[in-house]
Amino acid sequence: MVGTGVWMAPFEAKLSEILLCKNELHETLNNLSHWMKDEKVGRTLVMQLDSAFIRKDPYGVVLIIAPWNYPIQLFLVPLIGAIAAGNCAIIKPSEVFKKTERLMAEVLPSYLDKDCFAVATGGVQETTRLLENKFDYIFFTGSPPVGRIVMTAAAKHLTPVTLELGGKNPCYVSDTCDVTNVARRVVWGRFFNAGQTCIAPDYLLCTIEMQEKLLPALHEAINDICGLNPRE
Repeated sequence: MVGTGVWMAPFEAKLSEILLCKNELHETLNNLSHWMKDEKVGRTLVMQLDSAFIRKDPYGVVLIIAPWNYPIQLFLVPLIGAIAAGNCAIIKPSEVFKKTERLMAEVLPSYLDKDCFAVATGGVQETTRLLENKFDYIFFTGSPPVGRIVMTAAAKHLTPVTLELGGKNPCYVSDTCDVTNVARRVVWGRFFNAGQTCIAPDYLLCTIEMQEKLLPALHEAINDICGLNPRE
């Protein structure tokens, strides 16, 4: 499904879409009992006769809006967190990859309570109508322009949000580093998932002396990792 729904190589799909979700699930299961415990609060001078603790309660109904570049990972990982925290959730997958969107809408109800978890499909119009409703928390992954729209809609209901937005990621290369290693790592990060990763390196910062060494190393790394015709 992943291979035919998106353009990732099989290895990239397994690593970023499958293994990361499994790791998130294992991490949550291993630590949930600890995360759920009340946190004791130290006594102050005026609280010597009292006791205090912090208890974590669910928000309620969470809206998760997933992007298209990692349509499975960024759909399931926030959902794992929402479930672990005791919330109900409505999840809006990206409409860009129809096969993945359809699969999520068909499979999720088979494993989770339909009264507590739902998948909302559709494009901009459906998402806009969805945001008109009051949610207790909104988790959005996507671009800054759409993030502003989500935050504006949430503000009408004073709904707290998490906005995981794309940006520019500089990569500093010092004069003392291993040029070959740097080149291979930069190329891998830049070209992974065809460059469609919010934390991929966007530009390099280095001295003129390092630039003269780095450019040939980058060309060699691109040819080695991506082939002589990376566009193919």
